[in-house]
Parts: sequence; structure tokens; C-alpha cells
Amino acid sequence: MPRINAAPFPWKIVQTPGFIVIVYEDFNLWRQVFLDGRELAEDATPTWFGYSTGKWDGDTLVVDTKGFNGKAWIDQLGKPSTEALHVTERFRRKDFGHMDIRITIDDPKAYTKPGTVTEQANLLPEAELMEFICNENNRDLDHLPGK
Repeated sequence: MPRINAAPFPWKIVQTPGFIVIVYEDFNLWRQVFLDGRELAEDATPTWFGYSTGKWDGDTLVVDTKGFNGKAWIDQLGKPSTEALHVTERFRRKDFGHMDIRITIDDPKAYTKPGTVTEQANLLPEAELMEFICNENNRDLDHLPGK
């Protein structure tokens, strides 16, 4: 899912000296961003979230991600991706409660040029992440054929 932080809210960022973990409530997903100075792994095992490295550029965290498996959609409308996908994210806190996330998607096997979007994130200091299982409260079961 290279939608990166376009996953439905809420999500939480946990920072340690060597890496960041982003935990998503939706579908119990998480990803890690290495901050220890390593380069992007050219031979990383392809995954849904790719292989991410990050570094600080002033007050902006810049995250580069490659190593996607090419099976995920770029957005909720189903735009495709390939294993050539490269995503660059720029996380910048505007003030205490707000953050801009500038996302550049470059996939030369699927698109003629890179595209960039900016998302807004709001701090929810009292929010707790909850377990999310899509079978709970599923209202579609009554409409499926069979018993």
C-alpha cells in the first residue's frame, strides 16, 4: 500500500534514535523508517510498504522508500504501482497541532512523470489506537450468497 500516510486516521509515529515506526490503526499495519544513515537497499525483499530510510533536513523529516512489490494501489481509486516505485515523503510540523506531509510518487514503469501531493495531519493527543479487524461489525455478510 504505497499510499503511505493516506491510510485512514488515526496513526501514530514512534521515534527512537535509530528508527521510526509508524503504526496505523486501520488493518493493524506498521512500517519502519531507518534513521541510522544507511542507504536505500537496492536488493531489499519487495514488500507492500517498501524499504524506508530517513534523514532530517532542518525541521523536515525526509523519507525515501523503494523496494515495493508492485501489487499495491497508489490511491483509493486503484491507480497501479510497479516494483520501480520510489516514494519521497517530507514530514514538517507547521505548529504544535498540525503537520504537512508532502509526498512525491515516481514510478517510471507506470507513469510518464512524478506526481506530488500534500496532506495535512492533525495531532490527536488524547487518541488511542484500537485493534481493527474488518470482520467485526461487518454489515455485508447478510448480503453474501450461501449460508
